[in-house]
Amino acid sequence: MSLKALAATIAARKDADPDSSWTAKLLSKGPEKCAEKFGEESIEAIIEAVKGDRAALTSEAADVIYHLLVMLAARDITLEDVEAELAKREGTSGLDEKAAR
Repeated sequence: MSLKALAATIAARKDADPDSSWTAKLLSKGPEKCAEKFGEESIEAIIEAVKGDRAALTSEAADVIYHLLVMLAARDITLEDVEAELAKREGTSGLDEKAAR
């Protein structure tokens, strides 16, 4: 599944019945809960990265990406918004970009 397809699925579930969809249930709990889940999944990915288990890290990375998109959707930020931000940074050194903030 592409990131665009995943983001579209998440957006479509924003107004779905929370009893019919994990995404709808998570979004119904508000942005704070979505952020909490993103944080939990991020920590799990970090643990797997340190352990060096490639398959487990790949699985956790998928969870992180999913929960990031849910967290963004909870605040009405789209994948396109993030892509636009990345496009603005293209061709700029990471060091220069950080210094400009």
